[in-house]
Amino acid sequence: MSVIIKEIDNNDKSLKKAFVKFPIKDLYKDSPYYVPSLILDELGTLDTKKNPAFDFCEMQLFLAYRNNKIVGRIGAVINHRANEIWNKKQGRFTFVDFIDDNEVVDTLFAAAEKWLKSKGMETIIGPLGFTDLDPEGLLIQGYDKVSTMATKYSYPYYVTQIERLGFVKDADWREFRIPVPSEIPERHQRIANMIAQRYGLKLLKFESFKQITPYVTKLFKCLNEAYKPLYGFSSLTQRQIDHYVKMYVPLLRWDIVQIIIKEDTDEVVGFGISMPSLSEALIKSRGKLFPFGWFHLIKALKSKKNKVVDLLIMGILPEYQGKGLNAMIFCDFIPSAHKSGFKFAESNPELEMNNKMVSLWNGFDAENHKVRRAYIKDIK
Repeated sequence: MSVIIKEIDNNDKSLKKAFVKFPIKDLYKDSPYYVPSLILDELGTLDTKKNPAFDFCEMQLFLAYRNNKIVGRIGAVINHRANEIWNKKQGRFTFVDFIDDNEVVDTLFAAAEKWLKSKGMETIIGPLGFTDLDPEGLLIQGYDKVSTMATKYSYPYYVTQIERLGFVKDADWREFRIPVPSEIPERHQRIANMIAQRYGLKLLKFESFKQITPYVTKLFKCLNEAYKPLYGFSSLTQRQIDHYVKMYVPLLRWDIVQIIIKEDTDEVVGFGISMPSLSEALIKSRGKLFPFGWFHLIKALKSKKNKVVDLLIMGILPEYQGKGLNAMIFCDFIPSAHKSGFKFAESNPELEMNNKMVSLWNGFDAENHKVRRAYIKDIK
């Protein structure tokens, strides 16, 4: 039977649920490395009323069927703000999953490319989400490693199929697994003390959301400035900031959150945000919060039996980059993580050309155990 494509109407909740559940229920149901997102969160991301990225993005979702069975999915996205900033007519493919079948892959990508061309786009890149805080890149190395909750796993045949369509490398990200030292390296302690004194900096610690509230907007302002030059980035709006605060702040463990301020101005100049790995908990939940998914998540967040901590995001204002502020963050993070029983830290994807970020792990016996790639193709 030939492949049939269904274009999902934004108001079709049934097809959206089928779109979200396809990789969880079918494609990756037997994979020990695939980490599903919570179905409710994924549906929220696709909801034009709930996701503030739709203020400047538009999207079309497609499902591929054969014999009335779903065999693939793909989303096409246009981030108009990023296109304006980078002066491009570029569409994105996202939420891409499929069986290893040429006809399925050809039909899915043809549908996405046709929609993007109809909107005036000249190139297609991906896999990318709406913004830089969504999952980025296709896994091209590390197929025997468990994903973090902020990334997407994929089978090795995805690379073969996507490259067969004429896509070529546009950017790579690296991920690292870092043993948590039992003590702060002397070099980092020395640099941290020197930098704090030289620039009048102070590292803040918090015990509640109320305490961190005055610094949330300042933190995201720092993030916008720090990430502005990076691949495909577009600054977060206040609505997006409020959205991410509501989604992620309740999950934070305050002992592994660091914010650095300039003491005389109270300006946030750098930050590091980590949290216990939720990968194993999400695997057990199979994307469902109820009836028992919440229990696995709470246990992962609170229990000292969780030995892995995810380094979610780090940002330093451009004028302070390369000056050693990372040493201040590490000098707080290392003893806090060690005290909580964490043995390993997992970085999230870091652009290979971002040498300042990649070099952070020099001297930490870090293993570059995963690589992800964004592909690009001309669709004029």
